[in-house]
Amino acid sequence: MGKDDKTHINVVVIPRRLRQVDHCEFYPSIAIMISLVAAPPTSAGVQTGHLIYQCGGIDKRVIEKFEKEAAELGKGSFKYAWVLDKLKAERERGITIDIALWKFETPRYFVTVIDAPGHRDFIKNMITGTSQADCAILIIAAGTGEFEAGISKDGQTREHALLAYTLGVKQLIVAINKMDTTKWSEARFQEIIKETSNFIKKVGYNPKTVAFVPISGFNGDNMLEASPNCPWYKGWEKETKGGKSNGKTLLEAIDAIEPPKRPTDKPLRLPLQDVYKIGGIGTVPVGRIETGILKPGMVVTFAPSNVTTEVKSVEMHHEQLTEGVPGDNVGFNVKNVSVKEIRRGNVAGDTKNDPPLAAASFDAQVIVLNHPGQVGAGYAPVLDCHTAHIACKFSEIKEKIDRRTGKAVESNPKFIKSGDSAIVKMVPSKPMCVEAFTDYPPLGRFAVRDMRQTVAVGVIKSVEKAAAGAAKVTKSAAKASKK
Repeated sequence: MGKDDKTHINVVVIPRRLRQVDHCEFYPSIAIMISLVAAPPTSAGVQTGHLIYQCGGIDKRVIEKFEKEAAELGKGSFKYAWVLDKLKAERERGITIDIALWKFETPRYFVTVIDAPGHRDFIKNMITGTSQADCAILIIAAGTGEFEAGISKDGQTREHALLAYTLGVKQLIVAINKMDTTKWSEARFQEIIKETSNFIKKVGYNPKTVAFVPISGFNGDNMLEASPNCPWYKGWEKETKGGKSNGKTLLEAIDAIEPPKRPTDKPLRLPLQDVYKIGGIGTVPVGRIETGILKPGMVVTFAPSNVTTEVKSVEMHHEQLTEGVPGDNVGFNVKNVSVKEIRRGNVAGDTKNDPPLAAASFDAQVIVLNHPGQVGAGYAPVLDCHTAHIACKFSEIKEKIDRRTGKAVESNPKFIKSGDSAIVKMVPSKPMCVEAFTDYPPLGRFAVRDMRQTVAVGVIKSVEKAAAGAAKVTKSAAKASKK
């Protein structure tokens, strides 16, 4: 397989537990290939730092410099997590705050690692679509008590696995870390597989399609090469669409991810991140293509602004494109549209193929994660859905549902609280473009923000589209439409 044939994949690493940090950064312009959440340095940070180092994603001199700095500050045991602690101030406090970007390759895939700290950022990034993952790697600590705490009823491992599944991440790898602390006990490994299989099954994953890999992130065992420390370990095996797949290492498990199907066959949806006015060129909207294809000469409609115009040119990284495909962060020049007419949060679509429309209301399955009180009808927090950031009212709580089965357990409840899941009718406070998750996944999931944190997440089930108002159609669009 040549370099040009390799696919970019997105993987999210879910550590056993996460540090809460108040700092919340969100970089909408980064095309994220692996979304990694910072964990205590003895856990996911070490494991991922070592993986990137061994795959050649970090220069040897850099890791030596990190090791020296870590030793000087009395944090030698953090050495691979250190790779992900880029800012000096954060290094001294032992907290990963900066969003760091690293890349490595497997035989089949290009993989880029992004390290985004904290539970809230993980949720926000997962939902707003910048880092929708093709696969989740669940890192579980094998230490006595640590494993049990992570998968307990209130453990964040369970919460994050459920979130990943709810938000459409259907492939999973389980890395059982710190096996060196159990003296590479086969009995402990099998016990953890059994318990983890039970809990991921309840979340919605099929354990037969999951690779379980025993590792030591600190020592690098079974990361790239099979470890001599577990002669009993014959390797992982999982069921795939094409039969069975097997291997020994974590890298082989990443390489065995089913190739992601990119939604080029769906109609165009491109949420705008920014709109620029560039001298001598004109108006240039910028955003990531979520579904469909964008080509010069196409006539596009922006919702909810209801502006229709022709695309003059499409650019990525200062190069002209003959077409942009899902995952591409593009800038495109549009004719006869001012920067005041379209804005961040608008969605561009093909005028001739299911053009986007504003939503009058929508029904969504909402999971309340972290709200100090009760949530009732009339609650109007801000929703982050793709690049839109708009207050929406919970106009009606239709039914409370069991998170694991999806079945209704109570009709028209007065309130919902942390841990509850419900079907809610929502009404945007101002024009907004969203879609059903089944039609356009990146435009059908959202984070509910209140009190400077993510209090709930949601998946849109159905949308009641607003009646189209007065529309602006540029002359070039009218002309191009007749072609």
